[in-house]
Amino acid sequence: MTLGAAAEGFLARGDLNAETIRSYSQTLRRLRLDLGPGTPLADVTAGKVARIFAVAWGTAAPRTWNRHRAAVRSFSAWAAIEDLSAELGRKPESRERRPAVHGPDLEALWRHPSVRERALWRLLHESGASARAALSLNIEDLDLTARRGRVTTRTGPVWISWGYGTAALLSELVAGRTRGPLFLADRRPAPARPPKPADLCPDTGRGRLSYERAEYLFKKAAGYTLHQLASRTKHPILSAPGEQRPESRDGAGRSGPDTHAGQCVR
Repeated sequence: MTLGAAAEGFLARGDLNAETIRSYSQTLRRLRLDLGPGTPLADVTAGKVARIFAVAWGTAAPRTWNRHRAAVRSFSAWAAIEDLSAELGRKPESRERRPAVHGPDLEALWRHPSVRERALWRLLHESGASARAALSLNIEDLDLTARRGRVTTRTGPVWISWGYGTAALLSELVAGRTRGPLFLADRRPAPARPPKPADLCPDTGRGRLSYERAEYLFKKAAGYTLHQLASRTKHPILSAPGEQRPESRDGAGRSGPDTHAGQCVR
């Protein structure tokens, strides 16, 4: 069996949800890119994987490193081969809460020239949602009038809600599109690395913006992590689909453009 065939079989498992598949796909895509999809699985060793990790994620945050490491461990167990993460030590993750982006730094972000970046950053700041959840949003799952969008997580469908600042930017970002990922990559994917149909815009041919790319762009622009952008909203509100949406924090059913909707409604 080849690495490519094994990876496809692993990702096709019925017990993986969409978020996990997306995460594992990023790891296995890098392995296939560096080693070649036609490489016999028996020729893939822990040493080769360790060298790929050193180049691809050697300077990444511990949480990112550990996430990719966990994907390799899971793949190895499924394929019944040697543990390809054997030479990848788990990195300690700090529990210290990093300061949130605020003040002049935050105001500078709202002046960024890219509508896509401003829309994503504002959504994270107003909703308190995770970056992965926000990036998984699809246009057909948006309710722009109610200022919310539905995503699927490990625990089921969740509504992410936002304020008027995000709403104005999303209307500009969607620009007539009616389907596909909300946040798109800058370019079309290479023919050799096609994304899954769910991660491809049928109108533009561009793929979904990846977490790694979004994190890189934010760090480059602000020097912070995306988690710090969303950390002001500490306890998102969760409720089941079909339940009445909680009122905004100002008590009048409305959030001003500089307030936080702060709601993830299941």
